Amino acid sequence: MTPHPLTWLYAPGDRPDVVAKALTCGADVVIVDLEDAVAPDRKEYARAATAELLGAPQPVPVHVRVNALDSGWAAADLAAVAALPGLSGLRLPKVTAPDQVVRVAGAAAGVPLYPLLESALGVERAYLIAAAHPAVRGIALGEADLRADLGVSGGTGLDFCRSRVVVAARAAGLAPPCQSVHPDTRDLASLAASCAHGRSLGFLGRAAIHPRQLPVIERAYLPGAAELDAAEAVLKAAAVEQGALALPDGRFVDAAVVAAARRTLSLSRRP
Repeated sequence: MTPHPLTWLYAPGDRPDVVAKALTCGADVVIVDLEDAVAPDRKEYARAATAELLGAPQPVPVHVRVNALDSGWAAADLAAVAALPGLSGLRLPKVTAPDQVVRVAGAAAGVPLYPLLESALGVERAYLIAAAHPAVRGIALGEADLRADLGVSGGTGLDFCRSRVVVAARAAGLAPPCQSVHPDTRDLASLAASCAHGRSLGFLGRAAIHPRQLPVIERAYLPGAAELDAAEAVLKAAAVEQGALALPDGRFVDAAVVAAARRTLSLSRRP
């Protein structure tokens, strides 16, 4: 089984040198950005450079964040990259309705899709978007735009939206969403604290905008020694006695606890 990605590194599509470095940084997935990171007068160059890169398979999975689906650039983005052998997924910004996802699935047959919810309307329709088409493999928030749309501030101002997306992904049978990027690339302590909070809400992994953020994210989302010991104790007890039981330390174990323990141990088995 392929390990669930924990790190997703953005790189601007109009900087092929930065994209090349991103591919060697150890990220589980590299996201070539044709949207926010690229100025309008560089869109065509970014698209062409990305298409050239994806003409061959890459050493790590590469996703492309196309321009907003209602922009004048998205159709050309999709036409340029959707059929290329180096593409592993498409990230769709500012999605607000399931029919947008269905249209992209028709234009990019067989390509995994990852809608990004960046507005109040997108969050309200999170489950409908997550379940819009079998090509959808995950959903996530775009928190910068969402903060602006809602007018919220502070570290926990978006927690309702975060939980809403976690629940929608689970209800649609998708993997847990990854966290949105942490914009301060130098404050790694704040990044670690934010990751710990995201993990407590049900996120799994995080997008990054600088390679120095990658090890912090991975450490935050990988189980620690105490978690692994606790999970192993649960599975050993469950192997001996079926049904609900109590461990010597007082922890109650049932099927849900066993499933969580298996998830914890699976995260530790990364290359």
